[in-house]
Amino acid sequence: MYYAIIAQDVADSLALRQQARPDHIARLHQLRDQGRLLVAGPFPGIDSTEPGEAGFTGSLIVAEFDSLAAARAWADADPYVAAGVYEKVDIRPYKVAL
Repeated sequence: MYYAIIAQDVADSLALRQQARPDHIARLHQLRDQGRLLVAGPFPGIDSTEPGEAGFTGSLIVAEFDSLAAARAWADADPYVAAGVYEKVDIRPYKVAL
């Protein structure tokens, strides 16, 4: 089943994101290579695909996991969590409709 991982950043997270990004992206590439990643990306802090110093306010990852517990364990091990980027992470079952 797919799960939506919706994360909210701490204030002024850009420097923390930049530091942890290579490891964060590597984990997403693993999901992609396993055919389990539907979509992933950040929420820009302003109405722009390149927000510059405005940075990002959070992230959305939709990926396939065996269970909600497995999705939670994967999200808890994210380098952005370890680096203090995320203030809150919500995980919900997700059904692809279109």
